[in-house]
Amino acid sequence: MTSPRTALVTGSTRGIGRAIALRLARDGVVVVLNHARAGSAAEEAIAAVRAAGGRAHAVRADVTDAAECARLVREATAAAGPIELLVNNVGPFLERPLGETSDAEWRLMIDGNLGSAFWCARAVLPGMRAAGGGVIVNVGALNAEVSPGMTHDAPAYSLAKSALMMMTRSLARTEGPHGIRVNAVGPGFIETEAYAGWDPDEQARWRSLIPLGRFGRPDEVAEAVAFLASSRAAYISGAILPVHGGLWL
Repeated sequence: MTSPRTALVTGSTRGIGRAIALRLARDGVVVVLNHARAGSAAEEAIAAVRAAGGRAHAVRADVTDAAECARLVREATAAAGPIELLVNNVGPFLERPLGETSDAEWRLMIDGNLGSAFWCARAVLPGMRAAGGGVIVNVGALNAEVSPGMTHDAPAYSLAKSALMMMTRSLARTEGPHGIRVNAVGPGFIETEAYAGWDPDEQARWRSLIPLGRFGRPDEVAEAVAFLASSRAAYISGAILPVHGGLWL
């Protein structure tokens, strides 16, 4: 199919998700932003998209819940038309050994990083199949490629992201005959709000281990997503594109 004209980006009012929404809008894509509770941030993100000449809508929905994901897709479709591109960006993070992880924390990692992508993908697939094509891009993490503890001691998060990469490949295989491409990006250390409170010495240590010598920017992840979503990547499906400056080589 041609490059998508409508997109739903989960968790898109700040950080990487917002950068993805802005980048897609510059390509002329009508973007539906999603947030769980960030009302003012959603308004600011919509204003930024419109200031860049794009069109955007926002739907509040907690994508860690299956019913909310189904509602999100219904409302996004009503606002923007059939969803041609789904970007599963939501990904809560937890740094905690497994033996100290509570049931609630485990559920948040699995439902937030894996369940949300599954439920949203399941909701958009009927429309994409009926249209004869579509694109899904999952935002994974470097943690899906390395053993827990190599980046952070965040095993529940890493397990969920690893499963997300397997789901990416599985969907690429089963949905390819319907003209649907499914890929993922695997960001490493990206300069978002999450790193604002990091100890400067710890940041410097990690930068010294990255071959390119720096953390990435949200817009650099967004460029990778925009490429995978576009017709330039028409024969790419089931791929996981690392965006980590060569850290894990």
